[in-house]
Formats: sequence, structure tokens, C-alpha cells
Amino acid sequence: MGMYVGKKTEICSICNQEKSRGIHLYTTFICEECEHEMVHTETNDPRYSFFINQLKTAIKSKMYR
Repeated sequence: MGMYVGKKTEICSICNQEKSRGIHLYTTFICEECEHEMVHTETNDPRYSFFINQLKTAIKSKMYR
């Protein structure tokens, strides 16, 4: 995972909100709040599937082949 950033704002690939703090996973930005929620979500929680689908969409659309 990438390093925390803090000055400019970016759109989170999970919640689609503009945030100034988060991480980069490849070219995908994930805000601190979504990262925290993803890490603490159990696999049987319905939100887990949502997070997985959001990550697949975000990363797949920006992968280079």
C-alpha cells in the first residue's frame, strides 16, 4: 500500500467523496475512513462484498497490460 498523503484532495475510489488523507493502492486512492472500515470489516458482513467489488472496479480500470 502507498503512503499517507495530506495536502491536496482526491476522490476516494470506495466512497467517491473528495478527501485529503488516504492511501494509494497502485493508482487507486482510498481515504482514511474507507481504509479503516475495510480493515475492520468481517468477511461475513455485507459491506465486505461491496468493498471487494469497489476495489476490483477501481484497480481493473487502471491496470496496465
